[in-house]
Amino acid sequence: MSARSMLEPGAGIPTRLLAVLATVAGVAVANLYYNQPLLEMLREQFASTTLAANRIALYAQVGYALGLLFVIPLADLMSRRRIVVVNLALLAAALAGTAVAQRIEAVQGLSFLIGVCSVMPHLFIPLAAQYSTPELKTRNVGIVLSGLLVGILASRVVSGAVGELWGWRAMYWIAAGLMVAASGVVVALLPDARPNFSGSYGELMRSLLTLVRRYPVLRRYSVRAACAFGSFMCFWASLAFRMAGEPFCVGSDVVGLLGLCGVAGALTASVVGRWIERVGVQRFNRAGCAMHLAAWVLFGVWGDSYVALVAGIVVIDIGMQCIQLSNQALLFDLEPSASNRINTIFMSIFFTGGALGTFLSGVAWSAAGWGGVVATGGVLTLVALALAAKKE
Repeated sequence: MSARSMLEPGAGIPTRLLAVLATVAGVAVANLYYNQPLLEMLREQFASTTLAANRIALYAQVGYALGLLFVIPLADLMSRRRIVVVNLALLAAALAGTAVAQRIEAVQGLSFLIGVCSVMPHLFIPLAAQYSTPELKTRNVGIVLSGLLVGILASRVVSGAVGELWGWRAMYWIAAGLMVAASGVVVALLPDARPNFSGSYGELMRSLLTLVRRYPVLRRYSVRAACAFGSFMCFWASLAFRMAGEPFCVGSDVVGLLGLCGVAGALTASVVGRWIERVGVQRFNRAGCAMHLAAWVLFGVWGDSYVALVAGIVVIDIGMQCIQLSNQALLFDLEPSASNRINTIFMSIFFTGGALGTFLSGVAWSAAGWGGVVATGGVLTLVALALAAKKE
């Protein structure tokens, strides 16, 4: 398939292209999570408070949510390949700028830009859904999501190790180089897809509101997934601070290795995709929320133990995939021609929940330490569970 060929809805996606989508999704979304194992290192470098360091992760999440809302809809109007290449160029510049930043405020601002421009995976997910054959739709969406999740896991491990060996600035230089390489792959291999919307950008954005009003299920699935993701991010936003203190007293490399424990969640994505219609969205949501609650019990009661931390990370990651994919995958059937906009709505709300969880985590840590973080994460999970308990 040449880079200039066009995809046709329902015709199927070549395996090579699925691999490209999953790989680029992984290296793009990784930029959002490199900071997590490095937050304590950044706090020390700039002699700042934990709340100021927390804002690095917070602004990245806020930027990501806004990028989903305002950048992703452009894929219904213009070439996906062009959007991806422009975003990769901006990412390379923002990551390089972070590597040379001399003030924490600069890192915070550039983290916002990194978040805005790291949204490419959410161009690929609806593309995989719209252009797959019906029987392979959920499997292919799961493959792209698995690539995204592996990118998240690898980002924490790599940034933790690089930060410990060569410092946090080296990680951002490496990330900038990866974005340059990814842009070459996209230009060579990513085909164009036909626009799904005829009209202006303003009309396109107004159509998002129409979709939100038209489909109550879209609102319900998005909000409950967002609450669960807020709980998930509440844990990761404060983990570096927790591990720097007693009884662990370890650096970014160990925080990154703990992120590797979430590989169970990445492996779960493709399995969940195959079983959603058989098991049901509600059951997956309730099971995922139950796993989150179990993880927070482990973090709260036995949080001084590596065994409990590892077990909790495995459980909370699997639970997160059950919740996200079961809520997200079936929404594409609401209106196939608007799959990109539906995904935009879902993921914008989803990452708004993540930003809220990140913010609350920083506030809770500053006010009450790890116990406050555990309580906050548990409350967010209970809200998600209450929404999942309602009958469809």
